[in-house]
Amino acid sequence: MKFRKVIILLLLLSLWGGTMLFADSASQKVRVIINGIEQDEGGLVADGRTYLPLRELATSMQAIVEWDNPNKRATVYKPNVHMFLFRNNTVFGNVTKGYQGSFKVFAQIDNLKTDIVAVKVSIFDPGGKEKVIQTGNVNPTNDNFWYATEDIEYKFESSGKYPIRFFIKRTASDDWTPVSEKIISSL
Repeated sequence: MKFRKVIILLLLLSLWGGTMLFADSASQKVRVIINGIEQDEGGLVADGRTYLPLRELATSMQAIVEWDNPNKRATVYKPNVHMFLFRNNTVFGNVTKGYQGSFKVFAQIDNLKTDIVAVKVSIFDPGGKEKVIQTGNVNPTNDNFWYATEDIEYKFESSGKYPIRFFIKRTASDDWTPVSEKIISSL
């Protein structure tokens, strides 16, 4: 009787192990690296196709994802957003550590294929702390428009990279989605 239980247990474990090996060979995990940064969510290869996590890819590529749950459809929008930084009508860029002064951000947005309600421009210190430069409600009537901030007074207290990010909101209830980034280096 004991021998029979051991045989049944061994058969069940063999069947389970074979199933797991088959499932592992049917789909393989893929590491996803974007601009040298490995993403938290990897992809899968199944039946000769590679499947990647759309939301994470869109975020890394600074694109907007619209999810239509009833139709099970994802739409990705990638507007072109070009930012220019100015101080006293001259181009503004890298600064020395401890620099304090004012600058403004000028953004050109085109290829906007979805409606939006608001934009936001922020600067982040090297530690990731955000300072909002300006937000504004917008209602563009076509796929391109310009957006300029007022002058902002800012002190670059430490050395490092200070990203300036341009965000879009599709609807009032949506989260802010970053769609462009410009870096100021403080040396």
